[in-house]
Amino acid sequence: MQLAPDRPGFVAQPSAKSRRLPRDLHPGAWWIWALGMATAASRTTNPLLLLVILAVVAFVVSARRTQAPWAKGFTAYLWFGLLIICSRLAFRLLLDGQYGEHVLFRLPELGLPSLAAGVRIGGAVSLEGLLAAFYDGLRLATLLICLGAANVLANPKRLLKSVPGALHEVGVALTVALTLAPQLVESAQRIRKARKLRGELGRRTRFFSEILVPVMTDALDRSLFLAAAMDSRGYGRTAHVPVKTRRVTGTLVIAGLIGVCIGIYGLLDGSSPWTLGVPMLAVGLVFAGIGFILGGQRVQRSRYRPDLWILNEWAVALSGCAVATVVFVVAVTNPSSLNPSLQPLSWPSLPLLPTLAILIGILPAWVSPPPVRT
Repeated sequence: MQLAPDRPGFVAQPSAKSRRLPRDLHPGAWWIWALGMATAASRTTNPLLLLVILAVVAFVVSARRTQAPWAKGFTAYLWFGLLIICSRLAFRLLLDGQYGEHVLFRLPELGLPSLAAGVRIGGAVSLEGLLAAFYDGLRLATLLICLGAANVLANPKRLLKSVPGALHEVGVALTVALTLAPQLVESAQRIRKARKLRGELGRRTRFFSEILVPVMTDALDRSLFLAAAMDSRGYGRTAHVPVKTRRVTGTLVIAGLIGVCIGIYGLLDGSSPWTLGVPMLAVGLVFAGIGFILGGQRVQRSRYRPDLWILNEWAVALSGCAVATVVFVVAVTNPSSLNPSLQPLSWPSLPLLPTLAILIGILPAWVSPPPVRT
């Protein structure tokens, strides 16, 4: 803001660019968006749709990741995804590779006793079997990469501040667990840099003793240091609550979580009664919400500079929910468009409505505020 030289006391209004200051988006918004993209990936085996999801997630990560050490680990999740696909193909080659009539080649078959009837090691390998393994592996890899994007974009330590009071102790444990993957990436980068300074990259390397053990040990130590720092700052300090209130709270939370689990199972299982789906999920959420509100009274804590949840956070979270909702509806009404046929074998097509829905997930690259860069 500047004073206008021709009008004393006049303060110029900030421009639209100045109002869009760099800040960190609420980590909960990033997790909701990533879970929405993962939900969409779990409902399809169409490789074209899965590749579109991967492209959308990679574009958002490249546009909105910060300069934190764990934000550089998205490539590691891509390699893990490739490892999953290769492992799935390898197991399909060794175990029951003949899934259709288009036989590509034959492997030496290992004879098994009668106790292992129905299990075959080696033998004929068909094109349908390899494609089925590739589709399943690509779907699982896409799920992993979507969750990895949440770890890259969201700071798990900041997510702890938004956990309800009733789940504060559980939130501390989950925060320590979620920091393990980012700490692994950061530890691997630091150990690689140290080995490069010592001139050890060009020589023969003992992977287990010189890389894997130091990386795991350093990541675990840093997670334990985080837990100790949280404990020393009073995390988990509780107030006195009557025994009756604690019992009612525990009953409500447990009943609500059971209802949520049954509701999610009813939604995922198309053959279950409709009463086990949305109604049970809604009842479980109501009971769990009441239990969280009552349980939050026993945790006394303060929040320093709490994260904002404003229009940007709503836009990012709703974009992920929109993707999951549209793909879920299409999976119920027209499942054949999301799951290409293997018997008879057909080339997968790119359905219009799910593709447009998945492209909604690219909106966080523009609607979220630019990240803080040092």
